[in-house]
Amino acid sequence: MTPPDLSRLRINRDAAPPARRPGRAWAIGGVSVLALALVAVLMGTREGAPTVTVATAVVVGGQAGSSTGVVANGYVVARTQAAVSSKLPGRLAFLGVSEGSRVLEGEVIGRLESAEYQAAVQQARADLATERATLIQTRADSAELSSEARRARDVRTRNPQLISEQDVELAESKAAEAAAAVAAQQARVEAADAALGVAVANLDNTVIRAPFTGTVLEKDAEVGEVVAPSVGGGLTRGAVVTMADMATLEVEVDVNEAYIEQVRVGEPARISVDAFPDTTYRGVVRLIVPTADRQKATVQVKVAFVDHDPRVLPEMSARVEFLEGARKRAAGAPAPRPRVDVPADAVRTDSTGRSVVWVVTDGRLAPRGVDAGPVSGGVREVRSGLSGGETVLVGGVATPRDGMRVRVKP
Repeated sequence: MTPPDLSRLRINRDAAPPARRPGRAWAIGGVSVLALALVAVLMGTREGAPTVTVATAVVVGGQAGSSTGVVANGYVVARTQAAVSSKLPGRLAFLGVSEGSRVLEGEVIGRLESAEYQAAVQQARADLATERATLIQTRADSAELSSEARRARDVRTRNPQLISEQDVELAESKAAEAAAAVAAQQARVEAADAALGVAVANLDNTVIRAPFTGTVLEKDAEVGEVVAPSVGGGLTRGAVVTMADMATLEVEVDVNEAYIEQVRVGEPARISVDAFPDTTYRGVVRLIVPTADRQKATVQVKVAFVDHDPRVLPEMSARVEFLEGARKRAAGAPAPRPRVDVPADAVRTDSTGRSVVWVVTDGRLAPRGVDAGPVSGGVREVRSGLSGGETVLVGGVATPRDGMRVRVKP
């Protein structure tokens, strides 16, 4: 057997190496990415959940004795306010005011069409004149018959043969009838005079006047519309304008009945209007309505403005903080503890049923049990568990967890 010729075998070291398949390179890259992702997940698990942006509030701790801590929300209203309407039904012929007009008591606001009322006045005056003329004639007739009766009686007294007693009695009867006719006619004159007074009053009632000095808030009718004291439907208007005395503005608030004992009539209050958050106004408790709302468990309190600001308008939202004022503590009574308030949304209930707030410390949440009182004006008193100055969670996360990383919303 002839051995193979190995002398022809060669290794070409200058030739290019064979190309790798693309699929293998992508596989290697994918494994690397997955490995990096796994490392990131493990690191994330070790560091905690991703950061969540939340809304927070700073706990307010009040000084003892400066404020009752009772806060309530409500609306600005005018104590003197009226929907001004006409006293008679009719078509509006003139309206001299608009929204914002300042009017004085007794000033003419509008007029109704009054032609028929003017005619009624003229008719009543004519009837009165007729009745008065009739009264004059009746009185003259009565005077004449009375004179005849007296003459007949005088003749009968002097000479009974000249006139009979029957004729004398007849003359006296006619005189009495004439006197009665005068009395009846006098009554008709008085009735006609009263009818004239009614007609004049009706004519005067076609003029609509301001019942008090104030400002027109709303124009409820236009010239040409039919207005009436009571709305009967259709196109009939009940009121012509709505006006209010801006000097009688006050705030009506609903105070939780659990705190109503801390509110006193005549004591000061601090009013803030939502439209002007940087301004506060002095107020005084004017009235505590002597009844409670069983549905809301609140009592309405009316707080009058001491500081009057023309920018404050009826129906604006307002917030009232009740102050202690000159209230004195009994001798030997312990000093009241500082009050701590939080937004009502900051207090939550955990799985065991206790009240907790979530305090933000170094970017992480931690639960803290508190003894919380009832809500008053969107604010809740915390009797224990907080001292003031803490940052608490208000919103941004539905199910907070202990240690959750959060970022405070600016």
